[in-house]
Amino acid sequence: MLKLIGITKEYASGDEITTELKGIDLELPEKGFVSVLGQSGCGKTTLLNIIGGLDKSTSGKLLIDNKSTEEFKDPDWDAYRNTRVGFVFQSYNLISHLTALDNVTMALALSGITGKERNQKAKEALESVGLEKQAYKKPGQMSGGQTQRVAIARALVNDPDIVLADEPTGALDSQTSLQVMEILKEISKDRLVVMVTHNGELAEEYSDRIIRMKDGGIISDSGGNESSGSGCVPEVSDKLDIKGTKMSLKEALKSSYKNLLTKKWRTIITILAGSIGIIGVALVLSISSGMDTFINDMERDTLAAFPIEVRQNVQTDQITDGSPQEFLESDGDFPGDDIFHPYDKSGEVTDHENDIDGQYVDYVEKMDDSYYNSILYSYGLSKNILTETSEGKYKLVDTAGGSDDIMDPTALLGAEEVFSELPGEEKFVQAQYDVLAGKYPSGYDELALVVDKDNRIDDALLDAFGIEEKDEYDPEDLIGKEFKVILNDDFYQKSGDYYVGGNDYEKMYESGESLSIKITAIMRVKENASAEMLEPGIFYTHGLTEKIFDGNEDSEVVEAQRDNKDTSVLTGEEFNSENTYGSTMQFLGGDSTPTKISIYPKTYEDKADIRSYLDDYNDGKEENDQIIYSDLSETMSDAISSMVDTVSVILVAFAGISLVVSSVMIGIITYVSVVERTKEIGIMRAIGARKKDISRIFNAETILIGAGSGIIGVLLNSLLCIPASKLISGMIGMEFTVSLAAQNVILLVLLSIALTLIAGIIPSRIAAGKDPVVALRTE
Repeated sequence: MLKLIGITKEYASGDEITTELKGIDLELPEKGFVSVLGQSGCGKTTLLNIIGGLDKSTSGKLLIDNKSTEEFKDPDWDAYRNTRVGFVFQSYNLISHLTALDNVTMALALSGITGKERNQKAKEALESVGLEKQAYKKPGQMSGGQTQRVAIARALVNDPDIVLADEPTGALDSQTSLQVMEILKEISKDRLVVMVTHNGELAEEYSDRIIRMKDGGIISDSGGNESSGSGCVPEVSDKLDIKGTKMSLKEALKSSYKNLLTKKWRTIITILAGSIGIIGVALVLSISSGMDTFINDMERDTLAAFPIEVRQNVQTDQITDGSPQEFLESDGDFPGDDIFHPYDKSGEVTDHENDIDGQYVDYVEKMDDSYYNSILYSYGLSKNILTETSEGKYKLVDTAGGSDDIMDPTALLGAEEVFSELPGEEKFVQAQYDVLAGKYPSGYDELALVVDKDNRIDDALLDAFGIEEKDEYDPEDLIGKEFKVILNDDFYQKSGDYYVGGNDYEKMYESGESLSIKITAIMRVKENASAEMLEPGIFYTHGLTEKIFDGNEDSEVVEAQRDNKDTSVLTGEEFNSENTYGSTMQFLGGDSTPTKISIYPKTYEDKADIRSYLDDYNDGKEENDQIIYSDLSETMSDAISSMVDTVSVILVAFAGISLVVSSVMIGIITYVSVVERTKEIGIMRAIGARKKDISRIFNAETILIGAGSGIIGVLLNSLLCIPASKLISGMIGMEFTVSLAAQNVILLVLLSIALTLIAGIIPSRIAAGKDPVVALRTE
């Protein structure tokens, strides 16, 4: 039972108010065929739209089964149109890019019916109007009569209580009109059919009841309209309970996908345009990824050759405890007052003494040897070496590469050593270096001369070791060159209370206690070596170090220094923070404690394990008792990575501008789609789609465009990576691979979807806000 009580409808046009319906009172039965006749503009279509919930009355009540619709919100009206009402329009109002079956199933999809049941019901509805063979045709492929029967099938598929037909035969020929009227008549046997028409003959022939309207009011009703008048208003206490509607994202995507297919070229161009920004960002990320890989490879192949070092004296960038300036440590903010403070800048850098004792050396020795290739210990030991020049004279070799005072233990600090110990085992060194001539040193008396990659030898090195300078050298000019290591008792002479180095070099050279050493190999870094871990110079084995310690440990000068812990027996000066008793004993060979430990990892990854092992030693120790190490490769790696990350962010920001531009363009195109699909919006609202569902349809369209742009963008980027790799490799002269990481592929596709979705928010809301009645009138 359908009741209209005092229904009025007014429209405002500027300052003028137009009254379309004037206090309509009407009661309609549960079933039957009711026709509403009247001239154009009399209000009959408006009346039909109010009954169907497409339009809302200005005043009055609409009762369904004696239950009120007065408190209905938009979702309630949407559900009402979907479940209780079916519309049949003069212009069919089918969605052009959907098949007949899809048009019918759309109403079911909004009802929440899914899968086989939905298709089965839709096919049954089409079969009921004789169109089972036309199920997969689109509206443009069918005749007007067939199209109108599809509209009737759509109106019936949810088994509504009311079918509202607005001029259903207005666009049909007479024969087809009769077929449609026969269908409507059959429908009216078990439900209410309300038809608005100009055709009085058809109304008289098929209708059970005819209502005539004029100027917004009812002038006659063949049914008597017994309920007209306020005295017939029933007691209404309940609100009509209707199941809500909802369009799934899947259905929205399906509808939008089919719409996009109808505009293939525009869709393709839009996707390509949207992919430009993705390509830009993808290329930057690909190059950045290639740079990360390049740096990682360089770290593994090059920086792995840099050892982790533990030195006796290191500097830390921190204010020491108890410093008077500690409370003034900068917090990064600018002061807000006009008070100024003095501070000692040097206080920000603290000297830390690492106590490298036997216990720590033992700890390092116990480290898992799978982490490292070699552990090299450096000592503050003075190596007094004599060489015989080509003129037959004897010369003291300057192993510190230019030190002014070989008697000063601090002179070696910071000096460039040209006479150094080989790091570790032969296998480790020969993995990086070729022996060009001679044999690799093995005994304490064997040396290796390391030349640079161009087979050059520094003039200063030749001069220091008394090697005659020539334009070029054959291997035999260098192999076999002999030197003598002079031990303390031959080198130092007592002068009063102090010891000084002697100057009778010939006597020292000929001493039977001197250690004879000679060059047995000429070596050069391999062409494919990851790094040059040995600077050009002359290198000796650890056996020579042990030999010198053994010869000097009980020497006269060492014993003298042991007996005097306050003053240096070499300079006569009291020990201070720079020249200490310990450093002097190490210099003289009386203390074999290493001044530096260099740990050469097997791989770059092993460095983390080594650092972790060294950190464990410091657990539970006071800050001053901790052993601090340094890792140059980590510092370099962090600096390079930070620089690459900064450049990448800047480039991505610039590339992101094109993303924003393309997103704005997609937003404009989505708005154009809204304008083009205004009629479809009205149709969807008429069959029960909510405002949210309309938004979802256009959001789905932007999702599809965004996904397409993202996928095309990363695919085109993959093609561009090939020439980009070759170009960059040619520019830097090394292999460089430009590639996009898998996680970035996913992120870029998701970013493209997100940006297009954001761009489509305003157009989708505009679409959702359209008046369904106005939208249905749009052509």
